[in-house]
Amino acid sequence: MLERPPIETETESAKAVLFYFDEKVKPLVQKINADYLYWDKAKYLTDEKTFKNRMLWFAAKQYRKFNYKNLTFGKYTFYYTITNEILELLHDLDMNIGGYLTSENILLSQDKNRYLVNSIMEEAIASSQMEGAITTRKVAKDMLRKNEKPKNKSQQMIVNNYQTINYIKNNSQVDFSVEQLKEIHRSMTINTLDDTNDVGKIRDNDNILVMDGITGDIAHNPPSNTEIEKLLSDFEKFFNQSSDPFIHPIIKGIVIHFMLAYIHPFADGNGRTARSLFYWFLLKQGYWMVEYLSISRIIYKSKRQYEKAFLYTEYDDNDLTYFILYNLRAMKIAFNELKQYLKRKTEESNSVSLLAHIKEINIRQAQILKILTEKPNSVFTIKEIETRFRVSNQTARTDLTELKKLCFLSEIQINKRKAAFIKSAEFEEKIKSFS
Repeated sequence: MLERPPIETETESAKAVLFYFDEKVKPLVQKINADYLYWDKAKYLTDEKTFKNRMLWFAAKQYRKFNYKNLTFGKYTFYYTITNEILELLHDLDMNIGGYLTSENILLSQDKNRYLVNSIMEEAIASSQMEGAITTRKVAKDMLRKNEKPKNKSQQMIVNNYQTINYIKNNSQVDFSVEQLKEIHRSMTINTLDDTNDVGKIRDNDNILVMDGITGDIAHNPPSNTEIEKLLSDFEKFFNQSSDPFIHPIIKGIVIHFMLAYIHPFADGNGRTARSLFYWFLLKQGYWMVEYLSISRIIYKSKRQYEKAFLYTEYDDNDLTYFILYNLRAMKIAFNELKQYLKRKTEESNSVSLLAHIKEINIRQAQILKILTEKPNSVFTIKEIETRFRVSNQTARTDLTELKKLCFLSEIQINKRKAAFIKSAEFEEKIKSFS
C-alpha cells in the first residue's frame, strides 16, 4: 500500500516556513520540488540524525503552496504548480507537436495517412491492454487491417477503441457535452461490459471502488453518484470555455484526463474514455500531431508509475502536479519514439524506392511488393489495403488487380464472396528482372 504523507501540526507548519531558510535544508527542499518528489522518495533524502524528514517534507510543501494554482470541480479543489521541468517540457512539446512548420518537416504529407493508421492502431491496442485486453500487437493489427470481426472480449475492446479514436478525430471540433461523453463511452465499451445496461450510462449508485492493480487495496473512492451531475457540469464548462486565468492547453488536456477518471461517472471503461478525451481536447486546440503519438503505449509500459501518479495526487492534498509531470514526460517519450519510427520508415522507403522505379507500379504497390519480399506468406485483401493505406475500395482493388496482371500476385478464393491475393509463383523471377 502506498504510504500517505504525514500531516503537519500547527506548530510544525509554523516551523516549516523558517526551516526552509536553513542553509543545510534549502538545497534539499529545492531538489524535492525540482523533481517534484512524493513523500515515499523525499523522506529518504535525510535522516533523523541530521534533521527530521517530516520537517524537510513540510518545508517543501510550504514552498509548493506559495506557487499553487487551484481548480474547483463541484465541492473538490485541486492544485498544481508550474515547475521549471514543466515549462521546459511544454516548450518542447509546443515546438514539436503544435507547430505546423516544424511538424511538416518531421512528417511528410505524402506519408501522413500511412503513419496515422499505424499510430491509431497502436493507441487503440495499448489503451485496451491497460484495461485488461489480452492479445499481441501483431494479431490485433492484422484484425484491424483486415477488418475482421472480433473473436473475443479483448479483440472487441481494441476494435471499439480504434473506432472511437477515429470518431473523435473526425469530430474533434465539436463542443464537448455530457451527451457526447455518453456516446463516446457507448462506442468505447459496447459488447465488452459485464452488464450491457452500463454501456453509455452514467452510474446511479455507489457500488464501485477503484482497486490498486498490484496490492488489491482500495485506491480510490469515487464521488457519490449524487454529485456526478454537478461535477460533469463543471467538467463540461472547463472543457469548452477559455480559462481565466490562462491554463496551458496541454496541462488542461491532462487535467481533463485526470478529472474524468477521478469522477468515475461510469461503472466501467472510465480509463479508456478519459484517455480519449485527452486526445479530443488537444486535437480541438490545434495539436494535430498528437494523432501520431501513441501515448497509451508509453503509459502501458510504465503502468505502475501511471497508477502512482493518480494516487500521489489524491493522497497529497489533490496536488495535480504529479499527474501533469508524468503525462508530460510520457508525451516527450512518445514523440521521441515517433521520430525513431519515422527514421526507420524513411530508411525502408529508400528501399521501396528501388522497386518504385518499375514504370507500371505506384508507390503503394511498391510497398506491397516490399512486404512480400520480407514476409513471403503475407495474404492481402482489398479491405486490408484500403485500411493500411487509407484509400478507397476501388483504389485498393485496382492496386491489387494490377499487380496480379503484372504476375506479382496470385488471387485465391477465401469463400464464395471473398478473395485474397498472395505472392505469385513467378514473384522472385519478376523482382530479379527489375533489380
